[in-house]
Amino acid sequence: MQIWVDADACPNVIKEILFRAADRGHVSVTLVANQLIRTPSSRHIKSVQVPGGFDVADNKIAQQVQPGDLVITADIPLAADVIKRGGHALNPRGEFYTKDNIQERLTMRNFMDELRGSGVNTGGPSPFNQSDRHAFANQLDRFLTLYGNT
Repeated sequence: MQIWVDADACPNVIKEILFRAADRGHVSVTLVANQLIRTPSSRHIKSVQVPGGFDVADNKIAQQVQPGDLVITADIPLAADVIKRGGHALNPRGEFYTKDNIQERLTMRNFMDELRGSGVNTGGPSPFNQSDRHAFANQLDRFLTLYGNT
């Protein structure tokens, strides 16, 4: 099992949680981004830099993900692709995307895109907070307990 991280927009606090989990659980974590991402020295953690461009990091992750892998992303289309490929997708706020909820999330995302495209100010996500951090850490721990190498 491998953990892939859509790292361009992933909060640093989530990366830190993942770094600790990688070393503690001996799980491979790969951060994919179109910029250089600094990682701690660990045989379990690596960073892959891809060229800039629309969805380049997402496409790299989608090409590499294997059934059973975990992808950390807030990108709903990427999460849908991961699920289709037999992987698991967890957003940085601690919500798992599943076969049962991904279509609803895609529909809502597309609807909000249409509203923004027509000039409606839909606001944005709420600021990332301590509750989000805890929810992510708890879901990651549960996942690693069920599927991890420990």
